[in-house]
Amino acid sequence: MWQQMRPAIRMTLLLTVFTGLAYPGLVTGLSQALFPWRANGSLVAVNGRIVGSELIGQNFSRPAYFQPRPSAAGADGYDASASNGSNLGPISQKLIDRITASIQKFRKENADFSGPLPADLVTTSASGLDPHISPASAEAEAPRIAAARGVPLGQIMELIRENTEGRTLGFLGEPRVNVLRLNLELDRRWPQK
Repeated sequence: MWQQMRPAIRMTLLLTVFTGLAYPGLVTGLSQALFPWRANGSLVAVNGRIVGSELIGQNFSRPAYFQPRPSAAGADGYDASASNGSNLGPISQKLIDRITASIQKFRKENADFSGPLPADLVTTSASGLDPHISPASAEAEAPRIAAARGVPLGQIMELIRENTEGRTLGFLGEPRVNVLRLNLELDRRWPQK
C-alpha cells in the first residue's frame, strides 16, 4: 500500500509547490515588474487619497456628475465583492420593469435630452461593474451636467471628446469613456462650490 501512497504524496507536494507557490509567485513578480499599474488595481488617487479604480465602476448620483451604467452587482449595485449580471432574460418582467424605471429616471433627470437613449444608459453590464459608458451616453448626460455646473455645453462636449478612449488595438470593442476619470476631470476644471 505504501508503494502506491508514496508517489501520490510526492506528486501532491510537488504540485502544491509548483502550482501553489512557484507559478503564482512568478506571475505576480512578472506582473509587478511589467505592469505595476494594472497589477495593483489601477487605483486612482486625488491629493494622495485613493478615490477609486479605473477598472471598477462606482455610483455617481449627483446631477453635476456623469452617471455610470446601472449595476446588478450586490443589493445596492456597484459591489465589487458581488460582481455579476442580473441573468434576466429578454422576456423577464423584472428586467422590463427595471429598464422602464431606468428610462423614466433618466428622462426625469435629463429633461433637455429628447433623442433615443443609448442602450448602455439603461442596461447593466455582464459584471455589473463596467467603469465605462459610451460617448453617446456621455453626450446624452452633458446638458444636465452643463446646467448643474454652470458651464457652457460646448465645453462639456469637448471634455467628453478629450476623454473618449478608442477601440483597443484599433479594432477591439467600441469607443468608451471612463466615468471616474471624466468626473475627476470635471472637478478639476470646474470645481463644485
